[in-house]
Amino acid sequence: MGRRKQGRKQKRKSRATEAATADKYTLYQESVQEPEADVRLAQRIFEKRFGRPPRLLREDFCGAAALVCEWVRHHRECRAWGIDIDPEPLQWGHEHNLALLTAEQQKRVELIRGDVMEVPQSPLADVTAAFNFSFFLFQKRSELLAYFRQARSTLRDEGILILDAYGGADAQKTMTETREHDGFDYVWDQDLYDPITNRVKNYIHFEFSDGSEMKRAFSYDWRLWSIPEMRDLLDEAGFAETEVYWEATDHKTGEGNGNYYKAETALDDPAWVAYLVAVR
Repeated sequence: MGRRKQGRKQKRKSRATEAATADKYTLYQESVQEPEADVRLAQRIFEKRFGRPPRLLREDFCGAAALVCEWVRHHRECRAWGIDIDPEPLQWGHEHNLALLTAEQQKRVELIRGDVMEVPQSPLADVTAAFNFSFFLFQKRSELLAYFRQARSTLRDEGILILDAYGGADAQKTMTETREHDGFDYVWDQDLYDPITNRVKNYIHFEFSDGSEMKRAFSYDWRLWSIPEMRDLLDEAGFAETEVYWEATDHKTGEGNGNYYKAETALDDPAWVAYLVAVR
């Protein structure tokens, strides 16, 4: 028998979706991070307290090192160390964030793959930072206390640990929130909240104009720590003082305006983000 003749109609190659070709770390940085604002805040708080600008940064759970790279751009004397246990975001950070620095700036950055509980720091830092709620992965009181003690040991005598936190009634329920960005939608998915343990499971999804989705691009299994709990633990870890920086409100929109001020009390807010600063 002869070979069957191929028909004239060829199967058209399917076009790749936007989700299939998108880079999740690029999307994350565009929708979640504001390293310039974080650097300005840390610099302002430190200089106000100690009368000099901070120069040495250690970032725990640094991910793709956007903050670390922004730190060394801030001043020619700034140096930074970034530590993360996951090799994938570190490699991405090397290729996409570190590569954008000048050769001289790159010499002032060190990215380390390792456990933040085990990686030593030398020299000691002016500022140690743990942002994007990364330390919420410690779900036991003893674990978070141990981390705070470790973080304190990475600091100079004149040093601060700066953390971010979130909360409010909206953080204590299952829900999704969608924010529009240029070319995609960011979806924050609170998939689980356990009121007995304060355990939360959250996901980040990305949605695109062609109808495609990048589901569970990032996944988090955290404990939702409250500000009083964290302040008590920081005190127990040996820090001399803690401060809370609360977001100011735009009086026209009623939403946060991105400016943070030191506060001891605040009005009820269903969805807040704040910074905690612990002074060594």
